[in-house]
Amino acid sequence: MRQITLLLISIFILGSSTMLNAQDTAEKESAIKLDVGADLMSRYIWRGTQYGGNGASLQPEISLEWKGLTVGFWGAYSLNGFNSNQELDLFANYTFLDEKLTIGVTDYFFTNDNATEDPLNYKKDSTGHILEASLSFNGTEKIPFSLLVAMNVYGADAQKINSDPTSTDFNTSTGIQYSTYAELGYSTMVKDISLDVFAGVNLTTPAGADTTTAYIGETGFYGSKAGLVNIGFTISKEIPVTDKFSLPISASLILNPIDRNYYFIFGISL
Repeated sequence: MRQITLLLISIFILGSSTMLNAQDTAEKESAIKLDVGADLMSRYIWRGTQYGGNGASLQPEISLEWKGLTVGFWGAYSLNGFNSNQELDLFANYTFLDEKLTIGVTDYFFTNDNATEDPLNYKKDSTGHILEASLSFNGTEKIPFSLLVAMNVYGADAQKINSDPTSTDFNTSTGIQYSTYAELGYSTMVKDISLDVFAGVNLTTPAGADTTTAYIGETGFYGSKAGLVNIGFTISKEIPVTDKFSLPISASLILNPIDRNYYFIFGISL
């Protein structure tokens, strides 16, 4: 009888410990996580296009994460002097299906050091904001590829004309370009080095563009015509500094076949 009692006590203690550990794990997973960091890049290249001039770019980020939902701010600040381009974006992403899929909304806002643009202006015909909706497949162990599709759905897309796709009257702005971008990626590890290969495509030709010769008016958000705009690779690794601290570094080689530009950039993450 004493042995049975000791056995029951042991089972109770083991079960209680397991339940407490599961509860702690659930609380940790459900807790709000705050993250802050920054990248220092030799140039600001995004989806095959250079922003912020020819100088280095400081790119801070702050975010809150809770149960797959991440909300935060991301910025890009050129270090090449006065009147340089700046950017401040608000984003919200939700990852689900065991982190296989992510849906997101991003509010892009570009300005410069002496800009008078109102950051609170969201009026359709005068806002400086661009709202993008995106969906991405993040890959799995069996399918090591990712796929992103992103579309501008509101705001100051690079070209806004009236609803007639054949019109060349850029004085009226009742339509939006709906510029759309898709990117296929592949990630792997080569010893202690991370390798990311990507190929991005502009899926839209700007409305009003003459695709047989030169385009009319402004270009679209990703260029003057549909096609491959962002192809290349990024390698990254962590450089040990102390026993407890490592410095992540990266280098990217990027080619934009549409604009016939190429970039080789270097970055440090903090």
